[in-house]
Amino acid sequence: MDMRPEPFEPPAPVPRSLPPSRLEIIRTVLRNPLELWGEPSYTLPWIDTKFFNQRTLIINDPDFIRHVLVDNASNYEMSEVRRLILRPILRDGLLTAEGEVWKRSRKAMAPVFTPRHAKGFAKQMLAKTEDYAGRYDKAASAGAVVNIANDMTELTFEILSETLFSGQIAVETEGFAESVERLMHRMGRVDPMDLLLAPSWVPRLTRIGGARVMAEFRGVVEKTMDERRQRLQQEPETVPADFLTLLLQLEGPNGLSTDEISDNILTFIGAGHETTARALGWTLYCVANSPAVRVAMEAEIDAVVASGAEPVDWLDLMPHVRAAFEEAMRLYPPAPSINRAAIEADSWTSSSGQRVDIPKGISILIMPWTLHRHALYWDRPRAFMPERFLPENRQTLHRFQYLPFGAGPRICIGATFALQEAVIALGVLMKRFRFDMTPETKPWPVQRLTTQPRGGLPLKVSAR
Repeated sequence: MDMRPEPFEPPAPVPRSLPPSRLEIIRTVLRNPLELWGEPSYTLPWIDTKFFNQRTLIINDPDFIRHVLVDNASNYEMSEVRRLILRPILRDGLLTAEGEVWKRSRKAMAPVFTPRHAKGFAKQMLAKTEDYAGRYDKAASAGAVVNIANDMTELTFEILSETLFSGQIAVETEGFAESVERLMHRMGRVDPMDLLLAPSWVPRLTRIGGARVMAEFRGVVEKTMDERRQRLQQEPETVPADFLTLLLQLEGPNGLSTDEISDNILTFIGAGHETTARALGWTLYCVANSPAVRVAMEAEIDAVVASGAEPVDWLDLMPHVRAAFEEAMRLYPPAPSINRAAIEADSWTSSSGQRVDIPKGISILIMPWTLHRHALYWDRPRAFMPERFLPENRQTLHRFQYLPFGAGPRICIGATFALQEAVIALGVLMKRFRFDMTPETKPWPVQRLTTQPRGGLPLKVSAR
């Protein structure tokens, strides 16, 4: 008899059985785009449809995805809708830049994020997480409830600040999670004017008040840059050779412009840690609902920590911890959509011989949200089952059916950094504490720029 417990199915919108009307599309996009998708998005390999008279190709087939993101990536640019949403926030940051500007920035930052260099941050990640975990001691002794969603934002920001900026970002950590939430709420939503492809000068009602939030973040960036420039001029021998210094040393006519540097610093301060924070929060929530998974993770963490292994090796030594984090990113992908547009006409032929013509200008939508829950590619797609990502099972996964960091030339530059950070953070936190459900723990996934938990993630913390 199979005595294994049924896997936890965390909350998610039920696929629509009928296509929405135009009015329903607008209402749903304003409320939560994740609630827009119907059964075909979770069952068909691709769908040729229209949104507001704009032809859109929704792609789920992993080989088709590889064609767009890798094999013929040069023929696909960021879609106009995506630009209208992101450029007001990030301008020419790495996530939004195109062409030569993107190539210049990517080349400039690549040395910091090579796997070898990223692993050099492990001890700093460990120290910052241990320091942050100390803040839970009092709450744990009282069995208090903490909002893990906000806490993980603060923790990952502190790690980012320490590793990439040597702890010298000109902002206080306290209250930072609320600032990020305001930024995502005001500036990270899809507006109906975006769907209609209205010019950027047309007001977006959903972003009223966003200018003030953006000004705050831009002010932090300017102050951070000014303070580091002063140090470079006055005491260059004391300046850390970190990400911030690297960018400023590339400033000039043959390197990066001042605006490009500013945009990239804002990209990392405002969004670089946010994806990892969300994934960590969702992981702890799913684990709190999965006792057998938690037992396996705790046993693994205890053994590795007791062995005295260096934190740089934890990613390889904690496969169950990594698998839980990756499964949480499957169910709640930090970046739930990838938007492209065809520069020139193209075509693709499936393994069964079916040809798909791709007209010039057509919008291409690859949705990790639906792809990661797709009936053709996953067994029990709505269930939290970390064993999918254990080493012995990984070979059964197609490289392009799982896209938490994207793929191709524009794959997330910080993927290794994020995985290592997540395993170290989970290792430290779960070694010392347990996080359990409360009657108030009723999150609902909402798409802003990231997949966020509406209602937060209140969990009771107790000492192990």
